[in-house]
This record gives sequence, C-alpha cells and structure tokens, in this order.
Amino acid sequence: MAQKKSFLLRINPKLYEVLEKWAADEFRSVNAHIEFLLHDAAVRSGRLGNKDIKASQETGGNDIEQLSPEEPGAINDNTSKM
Repeated sequence: MAQKKSFLLRINPKLYEVLEKWAADEFRSVNAHIEFLLHDAAVRSGRLGNKDIKASQETGGNDIEQLSPEEPGAINDNTSKM
C-alpha cells in the first residue's frame, strides 16, 4: 500500500466540532472524513480525474476513491443548484 502524506492542519475549533459530528454520522474518523471531502472536491473541480483515481486504486488506495455520487455516504450537491 502506498504511504500517505502526513501534515499538520490548524482548524477553527467550531469547524472541527462540525466535522467531528459529521464524520460520526457517516461512521468515519475525522481524518478519513476530511480526506473524503477533499477528494470529492478535487474530483468535482476536475483536478483529480479517472486516470488519477485508477492509479490510486492500483497502488492500494482506500475506498474513498471508489465512491460515486450515487452511493450512500457520498455528498449530494443538489443544494447548490437551487
């Protein structure tokens, strides 16, 4: 499995509380949920494409890359279209 990059993240305590609850609702750790949210944002913005996702899966990437927007736990972006 490919080694993950570690780094320090300074975050507003109130935002951390929101992320902590959200992660618990999704049965994830806060770290895994932040990674999920960042991954989803990168895919949606077009900065992380199918080629990058497949390369990650081949090197032992986790299940975050395998979620599609239709799967449970995926983010629904319908609110931005109102």
